[in-house]
Amino acid sequence: MTLTVVTWNVNSIRLRTEQLARLSAELRPDVICLQETKVTDALFPRDAMVALGYRHVAAHGMKGYNGVAVLSRLPIEAIGTPHWCGRQDCRHLVVTIAGIEIHCVYVPSGGDVPDPAANPKFAHKLQFLRELTDWYARTCDPARPLVLVGDLNVAPLESDVWSHRQLLKVVSHTPVEVEALGALAASLDWVDAVRHFVPAPQRLYTWWSYRAADWAKSDRGRRLDHVWVTPALKGRLIAARVVREARNWQPPSDHVPVAVTLAMPKTQVTSR
Repeated sequence: MTLTVVTWNVNSIRLRTEQLARLSAELRPDVICLQETKVTDALFPRDAMVALGYRHVAAHGMKGYNGVAVLSRLPIEAIGTPHWCGRQDCRHLVVTIAGIEIHCVYVPSGGDVPDPAANPKFAHKLQFLRELTDWYARTCDPARPLVLVGDLNVAPLESDVWSHRQLLKVVSHTPVEVEALGALAASLDWVDAVRHFVPAPQRLYTWWSYRAADWAKSDRGRRLDHVWVTPALKGRLIAARVVREARNWQPPSDHVPVAVTLAMPKTQVTSR
């Protein structure tokens, strides 16, 4: 038995329902974690998701900005919505599915200026990562089966960006952000599930700017979307995939889905 979990920043779920149908048909994931849904819970397209086979839906959204959601073929047993930086801006959703605690996270992008003193958005991003790191270190156990997925808005490795040298001063790849994400990764000894299968220095991206006239030709990407597992799940990792072709699905998100498959004991997976 297996469990396939997908993470995707859809950049507005109501614009991406057809693409979600295609993703569902082609990959048949058991769980889809979404970021930047940009819709209140009351207007979330639950019926459309149920029609795709995701009978269990947890949504934590707001009007026009942010928002996270989890779609599941399996029952969702528990739901939590932590808040960070004194804000209630719908960036973190926790669910339990088949005995695994799944954290869907949308880290602030940080604006354009990589200086927390001059740019409040960048300061917010760094504070968000610090608070999240401290919370995991204090409240969670690496021996527990946890999965953290989402748009973490940091490309940590040199091979996670099209040009390490040119992006060192560009938000998402600056040393201070990379250090902050490294501290988060160390908080529970998280395992980078995708790099487990596609190790550096192989280049790997999940995001390409809308500004590129031909995103595939220029290929100036960044790996901003991640799937991490606690050491308790490392031995159950089976496969990982970046669905690069989804960047061409119309109308496109600037992010593409990332899928990870885990082996599951039969007793933990109920009927789909």
